[in-house]
Amino acid sequence: MATFPVTRLRRFRRTAPLRALVRETRLDPGELVAPLFACPGERVVEPISGLPGIARRSVDELAAEAARLQALGIGAALLFGIPEEKDDVGSGAYDADGIVQQALRAARGAAPDLVLMTDVCLCAYTDHGHCGLVEDGEVVNDASLELLARTAVSHAEAGADAVCPSDMLDGRVGAIRAGLDDAGLERTPIVAYSAKYASAFYGPFREVADSTPAFGDRRSYQMDPPNVREALRECELDLEEGADAIMVKPALPYLDVIRAARERFDAPLLAYNVSGEYAMVKAAAARGWLDERAAALESLLAIKRAGADAIVTYWAADAADWLA
Repeated sequence: MATFPVTRLRRFRRTAPLRALVRETRLDPGELVAPLFACPGERVVEPISGLPGIARRSVDELAAEAARLQALGIGAALLFGIPEEKDDVGSGAYDADGIVQQALRAARGAAPDLVLMTDVCLCAYTDHGHCGLVEDGEVVNDASLELLARTAVSHAEAGADAVCPSDMLDGRVGAIRAGLDDAGLERTPIVAYSAKYASAFYGPFREVADSTPAFGDRRSYQMDPPNVREALRECELDLEEGADAIMVKPALPYLDVIRAARERFDAPLLAYNVSGEYAMVKAAAARGWLDERAAALESLLAIKRAGADAIVTYWAADAADWLA
């Protein structure tokens, strides 16, 4: 009979308590960030067909949802706005009484301990659907930065705990940092979407936010999917400009980028488990092809294992229930 090795790794896999005792990576609801979508009206909860379980909510309903998230122990919410009207300069984004600004004030009252973060971009507010000003069919960089900074300042003044620029225009973190500091908001952190790729996985989100570009695409400013070293340069530049945390988006197709960023930088690192990643699992689970709970938690663990400190995910509320 062959001699077995002294080391048998299966010994700690034998029972659930033994496996839990030596588990290397753990999920906690406090590390999850739930996207919330504010829309005009009252008592509005409008389900999104491409994102089962996710809805646009009027300000009153969003405040109630924020209170629920807080009760579940979720760490933060990331607010997006769907304005009643759009124009070519995205003025609804930086209106002091804009939809996100209203939602911030209401959510703060309903959920005082929930971290409120806001997406800072113009795409949902412009009639052309691009993330900055457009001249002669091109998104202009430097002229757009002032409007992004104004948006961030208006969000912070309305109660945002952190602002999250997602536009991917060059220099926007520096412009926002300067704008916040000039407004006496130097304590407001910036969570930069530093490595945001021009991805095929954003489709369902664009239905929620009504932000599909009216022409062209966003490949001239979002990152090219084959590039990793460029992502690290983007992260480095954002940190140099004053970002307090960095983000990789999407998450699952870019686990290597999350890992590379974690190894290079000591700053807090977030990852966005985007709408397409969520919708794929939802669709497969609806057909009985996989177990949603198991697949969702495994996906979130993969993102955490790659190095993310916090995860923006549409599963935030469900995951908090599952982990309880």
